[in-house]
Amino acid sequence: MSVRKFAFVSMLALTLACSSAFAQTVVTQSGQTSVQLSSEFLGALQKLGVTPGVLNPTTINSKAVVTFPITGGAIDAKSVAGRITHSGGLTLTKGTTQVAIENFIIDTTGSSPVLNGIAAVDGSVAGALTLFDLELPKGFKPPLRPIDGIFVNLPCVTVTLSDAAASTLNKVFGVTAFAGGLNVGTATVQAIVLPN
Repeated sequence: MSVRKFAFVSMLALTLACSSAFAQTVVTQSGQTSVQLSSEFLGALQKLGVTPGVLNPTTINSKAVVTFPITGGAIDAKSVAGRITHSGGLTLTKGTTQVAIENFIIDTTGSSPVLNGIAAVDGSVAGALTLFDLELPKGFKPPLRPIDGIFVNLPCVTVTLSDAAASTLNKVFGVTAFAGGLNVGTATVQAIVLPN
């Protein structure tokens, strides 16, 4: 084999290897995560006199489905490890006290998937914390398979209140009713990914 041909074959092999590695990671550019709030969560809020609301551009409909726009992130399609960022957020209001939770990030890089974010009380940032614990749907097995190379669609993700978030809400509202593991709802993640 000539030196020129060997160099071309080597370059082609390297290009294919890089393309294959790159194809394992999908970069999310938009889409949405929707959460059907559970009757258990809504009932707990009602008993405590806490009213849920949203931060723009998050929306909530008459069926208590809250939709958060996806703004970015990246996921390894093979291991499903990655992060997905969102805009908007939720508010929980009782009297003159309001807790806003925002800057949601779905994080699947740890031992179990979680949703992290920022909590603010009456406009002052209280800190960053794990807000919700996530459980992928039963029977789900990686890798992720984009539909026509565009969408990642992951339905039936169980969302529960984290211990840290429950402790914060109890402290702010002066109650003991919030507990880690409270069923918040069921999420569907629909992400539009950049083409490889």
